[in-house]
Amino acid sequence: MLKIANDLIYNHPLKENHRFPMIKYKLLPDILINEGTCINDNFFVPSNINYDDILLTHSNLYFQKLINLKLNERELRAIGFPMSNELIQREMKIVQGTIESSLYSLKNKVSLNIAGGTHHAFSNKAEAFCLLNDQSVAANYLIHNQLCQRIFILDLDVHQGNGTAEIFRKNKYVYTASFHGEKNYPFRKEISDFDYGFNDGVSDFEYLKVIKYEVPRLIEKFQPDFIFYLSGVDILEEDKLGRLSVSINGCKSRDRFVLNYCKKNNIPIQISMGGGYSPNVNNIVEAHANTFRLAQEIFF
Repeated sequence: MLKIANDLIYNHPLKENHRFPMIKYKLLPDILINEGTCINDNFFVPSNINYDDILLTHSNLYFQKLINLKLNERELRAIGFPMSNELIQREMKIVQGTIESSLYSLKNKVSLNIAGGTHHAFSNKAEAFCLLNDQSVAANYLIHNQLCQRIFILDLDVHQGNGTAEIFRKNKYVYTASFHGEKNYPFRKEISDFDYGFNDGVSDFEYLKVIKYEVPRLIEKFQPDFIFYLSGVDILEEDKLGRLSVSINGCKSRDRFVLNYCKKNNIPIQISMGGGYSPNVNNIVEAHANTFRLAQEIFF
């Protein structure tokens, strides 16, 4: 059965705003259930996280400052959200959701997190709406517990996974690959194991040509036994923060290619949603929903 982490994010401690449409997190499971793609049993609420699991990835100094609301003014500005204990608790639920999702993927080959994709969180600092790096924490969890040996993190959000790159810079067991807008945030890029920067306005054909060539080549070279996939839909043409020109069908083709590749090669995959900032929230939800529909179609 397809398992999906849903941390009840629609009870979000932040208000809806023009840059970060919180309503998408409530609409997505509702649509999937109403259309019959999923049933209630597909969704699970994550348990509380063990702090030791977080400390496999994030420094104790940073984590203590975060949970005790002791970040300084400069550190708070880098986040972009007003800080609160509720926000921190929500972030930890998201991270635990990705850990538990990865365990479901080991059993069922695929799982998803309604939220997640917090790839701008570094080992020792928060940045750009990201407090804790969910897929990095889950990757370290799997390796630490000897559940996996070689992990590939495929980041197809429009923004480079700079935090993920920093966390695994010297880790030979985790390969980081980021395909992003070259001129987009972050303007000072970190160095992933592989980075590909698209020019502004890239179309479906150009985008998919690169993905279909580079992704299999990189995976086959590294030979991972697990893949974390960040399936951001901020590559869409109308996205306010994206600057690319990929259509909803192009985004769906991207996800179909990645999921089919993992299915064919018997590689477990965990998917976190990442960014999506189109002015029309229905288009964001539709693009995200396609990822869940494809997971159900291809694996079950």
